[in-house]
Amino acid sequence: MSHDEELDTPRGPARVQTDLPADPPVALLVLGHGAGGDVDAPDLVAVRDAVVGAGVAVARVTQPYRVAGRRAPAPAGHLDEAWTAVLSVLRGRFPGVPLLVGGRSSGARVACRSATTVGAAGVVALAFPLHPPGRPERSRAAELSTGLPTLVVNGDRDPFGVPAAQGPVEVVLRPGERHDLRVDPAGVADAVRGWLRARGWATA
Repeated sequence: MSHDEELDTPRGPARVQTDLPADPPVALLVLGHGAGGDVDAPDLVAVRDAVVGAGVAVARVTQPYRVAGRRAPAPAGHLDEAWTAVLSVLRGRFPGVPLLVGGRSSGARVACRSATTVGAAGVVALAFPLHPPGRPERSRAAELSTGLPTLVVNGDRDPFGVPAAQGPVEVVLRPGERHDLRVDPAGVADAVRGWLRARGWATA
């Protein structure tokens, strides 16, 4: 079952597309989009399809700046504020199940930065942009240090770099993939589903 709606945030309305499994969900996974992209990116859609079939409710969140028709991303603080407002609503709708947060690229960064604030149990980071292309000295690795179980799925040819696995952060490298993870979205989704299942956050 799928449901689309707009939710008010301090930064304007966000759009939320929620897909529910056939049975009561065992977890809620909330996903955000890349800076200039949307929630219909191939990897996000593939993950949704794979994990809804494994008992997970999935909500894909479109940030207010994209709902308003802008491509240039809002400042990080505005993104985090809108995301946190949406998460507070969604969390109340799914009491008693683990909350997992994630997204691709910019959306993964937002999820990491706010994971502990929203009470997440884990993080799924697709195409995490470790640094701007050609600027490895501007590392964003610290954003992954949430202390929570975290799965990073990146292409081995990503010009934004590939984070290192450390502590609770696991990294899956997809051969031949760049930042868009378009070569094999189903393979990306399989990695996410397997990781969730190993932690009891998915059923099949």
